[in-house]
Amino acid sequence: MAEEQQPSPPRREIVTGVPRGARRRAPAHTPARSEISEQTTLGATYVRALMRSQLRAGLGALAALVLLVGTLPLVFALPHATSGPLVWVALGLLVYPVMWLIARWYVTRAERNEADFTGLVMDPAERSP
Repeated sequence: MAEEQQPSPPRREIVTGVPRGARRRAPAHTPARSEISEQTTLGATYVRALMRSQLRAGLGALAALVLLVGTLPLVFALPHATSGPLVWVALGLLVYPVMWLIARWYVTRAERNEADFTGLVMDPAERSP
């Protein structure tokens, strides 16, 4: 009963690591994020540009709101505007939807400004596809 033991094949080992394409390479330029965190002149310029674009959006929304609300006394001063239904129609049905549209435009514009800024300051290697 002498069974011959056959040698088992060599055990294979699996080596894992970061795929070659996913390895982080040193950036060819200094990312803008470090410029901002180090408070350099270039970083201050980036932040100032974001603040200006947000201010432009805010002032545009404010101007539209002032035009909307500022013209209401002129509408009510018209001779035929003394009737109650016109006042309620103007205040209840016209003003609030327009204010909502102005607010929606402002939020969309502010989000777009922030997304543009984030795309500007992120390192290209860190951007998600």
